[in-house]
Amino acid sequence: MENGVHTTKEKALSLNLRPDIYGTIAEIGGGQETAANFFRAGGASGTIAKTMSAYDMKFSDAIYGKTDRYVCEEKLHKMLGHEYSLLAERLGHRADDTLFFAFANTVETLNYKKTNQGNGWLGVKFQLTPNSEPNICIIHVVLRDPDAIWQQEALGRAGINLIYACFNHRNDPERLMTSIRDNLSHDRLDVDMFKLRGPDFRPVDNRLMALKLVKHGLSQAAMFDKDGEVQQPSSLLYKKNICVLRGQFTPVTYRSVDMMVSGVNQFQKDTEVDPKRVQVLAEFTLSDLATDGEIDDSDFLDRVSQLNALGQHVMISNFDRLHQLASYLKQYSRGKRMGLIVGSKNLTRIFDKDRHETLNGGILEAFSHLFGSNAKLLIYPTSTSSKACNFKPSEDLKYLYQHFTENGFIDDIEEVRDEYLSIDSEKVLKLIKAGDNSWKDYVPSKVRSLVEEKEMFAIK
Repeated sequence: MENGVHTTKEKALSLNLRPDIYGTIAEIGGGQETAANFFRAGGASGTIAKTMSAYDMKFSDAIYGKTDRYVCEEKLHKMLGHEYSLLAERLGHRADDTLFFAFANTVETLNYKKTNQGNGWLGVKFQLTPNSEPNICIIHVVLRDPDAIWQQEALGRAGINLIYACFNHRNDPERLMTSIRDNLSHDRLDVDMFKLRGPDFRPVDNRLMALKLVKHGLSQAAMFDKDGEVQQPSSLLYKKNICVLRGQFTPVTYRSVDMMVSGVNQFQKDTEVDPKRVQVLAEFTLSDLATDGEIDDSDFLDRVSQLNALGQHVMISNFDRLHQLASYLKQYSRGKRMGLIVGSKNLTRIFDKDRHETLNGGILEAFSHLFGSNAKLLIYPTSTSSKACNFKPSEDLKYLYQHFTENGFIDDIEEVRDEYLSIDSEKVLKLIKAGDNSWKDYVPSKVRSLVEEKEMFAIK
């Protein structure tokens, strides 16, 4: 064991020595190391019914069916479904005393010129009792190693970790998830999507599991679509004009809605924006959820549910500073224009040099990450006078600020509803907690119904 964690070889061997586990491993692309770890550990004949590598695209299509992309969740599901059905079909005589599983991955590692981003989909379809309906666990990983061989080695460890966790951490889904990075340092592999479902995991809320990805540092951010389904970021954001509203949403008020509507409308008028390729997100940070260092899960679910009720995609991140958010989104926007909608009060923090003193380049480095991502700030006022055009930074930054405003990096949102400017979500929250029904005057009807029905924010 290393630091109290079983090594990759120990995990593989323990699975090989269990007489009740039997299955298939299918790997496409760069992820060819999971099966190899079982064979190196010894006794693999007790675990592996078949290994498969449909490396050629035509072979892959012939076996699993065509997909638009080869490294995608759809391809992974096709692989898992095909391989698991063959187990049930060909090994039915073992069904009464065997836990069947199918492991699959489809992976892109670094190419020869290192012009791509290594990433891959991994999944397990598995039983926890004989003759039962299978469960399924799906993850997406981002590979950070600067060498393809190292990435392959990391994938092999992650694959063993995932299979081992599915059979050994059934009663602790959080440990099942965090163990995926056992024996891997934090800078080698990120897990930016995790889904777990099936008859043995019905109580699991995958929105909470995604929150815990960020909480435990397995990922910098997690995303949900407007239906509350966990999504892998690139599936929503790849080469899109991304427009993000950053807020706290406790609760979502008419002001929040106006910020989104007016901000997006203005963003779509930008000459660099394709209105048909705009992806809108509502984003809040992990620190917003923390009370005395503890994360409130119910608070998180309340915020997501409100935003989903209004048809919004949601992002939770650990980016306390705006330039960190812009840098993260840049990898998906690929140079396309981004819009960041923030309240005018944020300008004071953005232009506070002390907040950026930990960066080698100080506030200039922060600005290079922020505006070098082709992002523009869309400023929503808190009053008719608190606009970007009236903001006064410190004397030594005034010409820099002038440069940003005159060149379109910072814009006021013009078409706002004046009657909503003074709405303060903190005051609305206090009204809710105090049992003062006047809070209902400040939130949309869908949010109002949801807050009352779910008794959100400790409503009285």
